[in-house]
Amino acid sequence: MKNNKFLMIIAAAFVVLGTTSCGDDFLTASSTEKQEAGGAATEGAILSNLGSAYQILLFDSYANNNYNSVPLMSDLRSDDIYKGGGDAGDQGQLYKLSQFTSSADENITGLWSIYYTGLARCNNVIIACGNAVNVPEATLEQYKAEAHFLRAYYVHLLWKFWGNIPYFEEPLTSAPYMAKQFKADDIYKEIMEDIDFAATEGKLPMKVSAANTGRVSRAAVLMLKARVVLYQKDASRYAELAKDMEELISTGGYDLYSNFDAMWNDENEFCVESIFESNQLPEGKTWASGWQGYGTNLPAFISPNGLTDPAEVFKGGWGFGPVRQAAYAVYEDGDTRLAGSINAWPEGSYTPRFQDTGLFMRKYSARIGYNPPPGDQDLNFCNNVRIFRFAEALLNYAELVVIHGQTEVNGLSAQSCLDRIRKRAFGADNSIPATAENIKLERRREFLGEGMRFWDIVRWGDTSLLNDNDAAHNSVRTWNDYMKYLPIPQGELDKTKGTEYELEQNTGWN
Repeated sequence: MKNNKFLMIIAAAFVVLGTTSCGDDFLTASSTEKQEAGGAATEGAILSNLGSAYQILLFDSYANNNYNSVPLMSDLRSDDIYKGGGDAGDQGQLYKLSQFTSSADENITGLWSIYYTGLARCNNVIIACGNAVNVPEATLEQYKAEAHFLRAYYVHLLWKFWGNIPYFEEPLTSAPYMAKQFKADDIYKEIMEDIDFAATEGKLPMKVSAANTGRVSRAAVLMLKARVVLYQKDASRYAELAKDMEELISTGGYDLYSNFDAMWNDENEFCVESIFESNQLPEGKTWASGWQGYGTNLPAFISPNGLTDPAEVFKGGWGFGPVRQAAYAVYEDGDTRLAGSINAWPEGSYTPRFQDTGLFMRKYSARIGYNPPPGDQDLNFCNNVRIFRFAEALLNYAELVVIHGQTEVNGLSAQSCLDRIRKRAFGADNSIPATAENIKLERRREFLGEGMRFWDIVRWGDTSLLNDNDAAHNSVRTWNDYMKYLPIPQGELDKTKGTEYELEQNTGWN
């Protein structure tokens, strides 16, 4: 049972914001007021818009009726997992994604749809805040900071997947209801403007109180800032990032959760290690619409087909995302993250499917009791997606010092950060030198299945790791640098053709 949750519940045409309780079955309604477009906005109207913006976090696993979970869509291009499923044609667009052969016609368009909706909803919050009446200034600044963070988070995903994308900050109220396409470097600047606004001290607490669990904190903003700046390789801001990470590590009130495997259980969501996560509940989604409900499909998607678990902990799913043997092999003896990240199911306990290895991602795997009836159960698991963890702050800092040459801040050493990660992993001190190679390897071990490996490989320039000649698992692929960005979806190209907003396809894609 999930405790002390900040719930975002949509009801018909308005948002109801939940408060905290000791269970999942409460709905404490806030005002459902909606301001006239461009008119004065009460606090209730602002909260309605803000709740609608948060709601997008719940939609990625069945994005616009597409199986496009962000962690999985990211990892499919990495060297950690295969596509799996029934055969190459089962969710064929995902197989093409994994083989670097995506096309404008076969693409992960669900993410494009939901994150542009998220962008529009965040714009509405910011506009409403500009028209606020009778809202205390400090409260208004908090709401604005939350909206700027959410906009930056949604746009940064569009930017990482597609690069050169349309962007807008005002409602598209007149024909042809389109927006100008920006170059990727210009999108980076827009994202950073939002992050810098939200990161301003005093707008958000470094860590939210229990009554606000699930809402944005300043720590979450700093973590997003680190991801965006490191991916852009903007060395002019590395010293700033090192200070941010040191502040978060030393004074933020976060720590590593002691038991790596147990951290992924329902009862340990929003634990001391959690900086930001989606708030999934086991209800509400239907096969008819991916634009409602609170559950996630990811556990069903990545769990082995027809599984029989003698321990009665895990249940079967659809068999996508089997883990590569090479990823399994990077763990050392005694590293508890191996058993906490990968389920190695024996022959006969499940039905092998396409690209089978017998190895499956464990963190978000389907667990018994996490999707109770009634309803469309495979869409409604309650596993929260951990978006930012304290472990990432430790490894970010170590990387900034060792790989990017930043000066240690306030005596915090890269070695001590790496040692903390490994002590939790092994249950006792297990130090290795804080070298570039070891820090990179530790990130792979720590974050398997969390959608970080591909982005790390690309930003480090280690893309030779992405080449594959694994005919036995139907994975033969060759990386080219233009593949950093996916092709713009054909439907979006068609909508804009012949207009002043005609989209230009990303280089390298037909």
